[in-house]
Amino acid sequence: MELTWSISQSDVDRVRTLIASAQSDALVRARVASSLDTSKRPLSRSGFWHALVGSLLTTQQRSGPESAVSRFQLARPFPLNYEACCRAHEPAMFVTRTLSQFKGIRRTSRIGAELAENLDRLQRGLWADVLGRVNSLLPSASQEEEFSVAEFLDDQLKGLGPKQSRNLIMGVGFTRYELPIDSRIAKWLNGSGFPVHLSATALADRHYYAFVSRGIQKLCDAAGVLPSVFDGAVFASFDPGGWRPEDTQFWGYDGA
Repeated sequence: MELTWSISQSDVDRVRTLIASAQSDALVRARVASSLDTSKRPLSRSGFWHALVGSLLTTQQRSGPESAVSRFQLARPFPLNYEACCRAHEPAMFVTRTLSQFKGIRRTSRIGAELAENLDRLQRGLWADVLGRVNSLLPSASQEEEFSVAEFLDDQLKGLGPKQSRNLIMGVGFTRYELPIDSRIAKWLNGSGFPVHLSATALADRHYYAFVSRGIQKLCDAAGVLPSVFDGAVFASFDPGGWRPEDTQFWGYDGA
């Protein structure tokens, strides 16, 4: 038995209309620039850690340009930088306290526990494999290579799941094809005639997620749009005019 995706001209037209309406948005421009950039630097431990924090922060929380999560991620110096977390006597307590004091961020205790566990896994020998695989995506990678790295991160790091593992590599500007299918993507697709009704519960299953992701990639390919740019356009459509260039900085490139 085989399931196939059939893309109609009306499907293509909806995607192209979306892109045309959002092409001047700062977030979309940043995604286009990143897709064409072949000079991105490899991530360091500090840069990857910043991206990992961001991925866990955006789980079940608002992350638009005015959200507490975005303000926290763009704070300088970065409050949960890798060196500070390494120095902490109790990393879980340090993360929880730092997030709680910032105000407006939920799930602080859970994120604290997840980051402490991930810090331990990385320091016990996972760093070399993680950085090697993530940096192998430079300067550009195939969809299959992006998929493999996302699945590896999902397997090895606590708290990610299929969506946030993609969010991590997109958050550093290393992905063009694999995208985080969040509530905004699901809402846009559900309202645009996508043949599968999307829900957060179903998307937690990595096999279902991969199936839906392939459908989105085929839709984008038919429309001549990279999935990373499509993702930015959908995200920006919920915050029209709200993104500024300084809000679109990729995680992990500030040396924090």
